[in-house]
Amino acid sequence: MRIISGKYKGRHFDVPRNFKARPTTDFAKENLFNILNNMVDFEECKALDLFSGTGSISLELISRGCPEVVSVEMDALHFSFLKKSQAALNDKAWRIVRDDVFRFLRRSGGKYDIIFADPPYALKELKDIPDMVLEGGMLNEDGLFIFEHGKDYDFSQHPRFVRHIAYGSVNFSFFE
Repeated sequence: MRIISGKYKGRHFDVPRNFKARPTTDFAKENLFNILNNMVDFEECKALDLFSGTGSISLELISRGCPEVVSVEMDALHFSFLKKSQAALNDKAWRIVRDDVFRFLRRSGGKYDIIFADPPYALKELKDIPDMVLEGGMLNEDGLFIFEHGKDYDFSQHPRFVRHIAYGSVNFSFFE
């Protein structure tokens, strides 16, 4: 896994073979961030990465200058990898929380400019996540929620949906 752009551009992190998470592909991640570059000022954004997995999105956000990135991951192996990556960067902007995302959403009082969620595609609650995030009051008024999901889901009828893009089997739905 590599960081595409920013102050840590080109840094590589070797994801263990026994990892259950599938990182967002470099192709999809690069295209997503090309879109985001025209929408947000990363140096002014407080970001939340739910179901952080490998931390690929968090790393990209930190590298691009977000002053605060919170990564939430429950799996012990994934959390350990995130902490190891954090230690390698030694960047104070990155905070990693080991917690169940649904519990975190219910009790966190934080406000964020960007919220990214990449749950396991087979998660039974996947279709409910946009409402949980958007109704939870965590997204700032001009904030953006980006939801990565499989091709079997269509959120275009959601009242806060603004855009959908797909790169192969990777789909991103955007909400404001």
